[in-house]
Amino acid sequence: MQSIRVAAVSINSPLGDVEGVLNSIGDWTQQAVEQGAELVVFPELQVHGHCTSNTWELAERVPDGETIRRLEETAQKYKAFLSVGLSEKEKSLVFNTQVLIGPDGYIGKQRKIHLSRDEVLFYKGGLELPVFDIGKCRLGTIICYDNQFPELARILALRGADVLLMPHAARVKMWDDTPASMAAARQHTHEYFISCYAMRARENSCFAVLANQSGRAGYVDMYPADSPNQPHHCGGAIFFAPNGDVIISSQTDEIRDEMVVHTLDADLLVAERSLPNYTLKTRRPELYGELVKEQVQW
Repeated sequence: MQSIRVAAVSINSPLGDVEGVLNSIGDWTQQAVEQGAELVVFPELQVHGHCTSNTWELAERVPDGETIRRLEETAQKYKAFLSVGLSEKEKSLVFNTQVLIGPDGYIGKQRKIHLSRDEVLFYKGGLELPVFDIGKCRLGTIICYDNQFPELARILALRGADVLLMPHAARVKMWDDTPASMAAARQHTHEYFISCYAMRARENSCFAVLANQSGRAGYVDMYPADSPNQPHHCGGAIFFAPNGDVIISSQTDEIRDEMVVHTLDADLLVAERSLPNYTLKTRRPELYGELVKEQVQW
């Protein structure tokens, strides 16, 4: 790995405004590149929104859809790598997909493996865990709820990932319009992310970069207005070091569009992976067979 400057963008995805979202991705990419970013990470389902009733109609082919073409234009214009979430259609199926685009075009995708809550009503789970080499580092992507399963981060690390991207559209806690309620939801979400995901970085000696959708994207008719299933997200952008420490994060008082830009120092990764107790050196996979056996009796 070489040091690389990365932006984590935590912004809203207003339902029904694909054109506006794509324009916003361009604007934030420009701002990120102006701060030296080479890789810009956007949230899960950024383009088409989270579990909207018309998900099947909105979903696009990858890499042949119009959204990929637009993202390629943005990546080429700013000479940056982009990680962006969207709804992907393949034949009659739809996947919750995070695509990786570079200055030379489409690179690859990660389909969400485990589907949470109502996502099972809209999406099919993916089957692959690719790692992509973008020159300065190797990337693996773990989408939102997938991060609750430590096996995924471990597999990506074993396949050579230096950096774990963690795009989210997490509905952790609802809030009303008062500043106190907003701050409580924002702080709770921040602490939740750290409690869950610092170990994904530490146990694999990888950098991790989290970007969550931010704000009320709108309302869907299939749920009451105050339902925790509404696409209302508390935001957040966090960088984890390979030892699990939080390097830098967004503020924790307001739910608003924001971005964090930071350089991932390759020396930190080398230091952790040089330790005698680097877990990928000391692990005993011959004893882990229980992990692939079904244990729950239905």
